[in-house]
Amino acid sequence: MLSLSEHLKSRGYDPRTLGVTDYDVDAPLKAIRRLMLESNGIITIAFRRALIIQGNVKPETDNTYAIDNSWLTSAWSHIEPAMAFQIGIPVLIIREKGVIEDGILEKGVLGTYMPEFDLKNSYKEYLQSSEWNQLIRKWENQVGKVVETKGNPPKLY
Repeated sequence: MLSLSEHLKSRGYDPRTLGVTDYDVDAPLKAIRRLMLESNGIITIAFRRALIIQGNVKPETDNTYAIDNSWLTSAWSHIEPAMAFQIGIPVLIIREKGVIEDGILEKGVLGTYMPEFDLKNSYKEYLQSSEWNQLIRKWENQVGKVVETKGNPPKLY
């Protein structure tokens, strides 16, 4: 079975990742913006990165709640999809189980269902699942609209 990158290639896409397929000596945000302007969509995988063994959100308020044994993801998993949203390219975010749902990772922020995956399970099976196939088809339709729109001349009114 294929990795996500291989899976996307098999569907006719050319996945690009800063620091893997593309390199830039500029500031990271500038490099990311340049890469996004050349892209028609983005898929972000919010992996677990930092474990909070014991913690509270909004401490010393009436709205405090515990986030014990929860994970934070990379700040880039928030920054890059937000940048993509601002320039109008389709965003698909996949969040690893246990990663706190905040910022752009909150359900409904982008208006698209955000799947959660567990690395204990086979990614191969997930890439064949009904859930994935529905999500990727929706994202692909959105990407197709971007490709079509980019080819149109600008409108004066």
